[in-house]
Amino acid sequence: MSLLRYTHSVPLTATTIDLLWTGRPRSIAAVLLESDGHRSILDPGPSSTLATLREQLHARGLSVQDLDAILLTHIHLDHAGAAGSLVRENPRLAVYVHERGATHMADPTKLINSALRLYAGAMERLYGEFLPVPQENLRILQGGETLALGSRKLEVFYTPGHASHHVSFFDAAEGTAYVGDTAGLCIEGNSYLLPATPPPDIDLELWNVSLDAVAERRPARLFLTHFGISNDPAGHIERYRECLRNWGALVQELLAKGGDATTASRAFEEAVGGEMSKKLSSAEAEHYVFNAGLSLSWLGLARYYRKRAEAHA
Repeated sequence: MSLLRYTHSVPLTATTIDLLWTGRPRSIAAVLLESDGHRSILDPGPSSTLATLREQLHARGLSVQDLDAILLTHIHLDHAGAAGSLVRENPRLAVYVHERGATHMADPTKLINSALRLYAGAMERLYGEFLPVPQENLRILQGGETLALGSRKLEVFYTPGHASHHVSFFDAAEGTAYVGDTAGLCIEGNSYLLPATPPPDIDLELWNVSLDAVAERRPARLFLTHFGISNDPAGHIERYRECLRNWGALVQELLAKGGDATTASRAFEEAVGGEMSKKLSSAEAEHYVFNAGLSLSWLGLARYYRKRAEAHA
């Protein structure tokens, strides 16, 4: 488990918590941010990993009751699913979320129903329950805010593309940009990149604007929920743009063939899997595929290009 620790006139710590999603290391990372007695969890993960989160807090002499805030990059279940459960356990928690996602945190019915269509019987095992967050606990973000968390200051900036309700957080003093899924999947210690493009609101044009916004801040490092630190932000972002371009071209090519959806999805997964097999061991490739959900990525990009074609028509 990686530990990020930075020296300031006032001690600040940022600790990676491996949530061991479905028992697998390096799949979903939460971050514990501490400063002047203020403690926040950034992207606490799904409810299915709550026991691990509690254990990791306990190992640091903390409990859920010691937390002051939850920071959400976006409301997808693997990032935000535990928020309502944590608030039930500690009713004074403030939950920071973009305005487009706040409604679904207060009433997750539509979000849950959408996820059930994608995950069906695997929903409980993968994500657990998604409890609502009371309205009074929500702190609505638009982007452009600066959050003061103890002596730590985090700039909030809007980064849609992966999701319309996605924000990123930048700590200029530390040089760390906490980018959720904006910069894709890259397992710490491995340079291979993989996009995550699930439905319903993938937008590649907006995504590139969001990558511009990250790059403009010249971070020293990126923190990715899947999984960990990237110490070459400029190179990472350029490689990621290329990944998105390549996937976009592949999906457009498969859609143009006009075959049935199942065949096209299988062809997409085979093409991506073949590319991974050239650069990763079979165990590494399987881990990336597990994290990314290639069938969902096909659905998200196919929907994006169909919507574009309808709009142009």
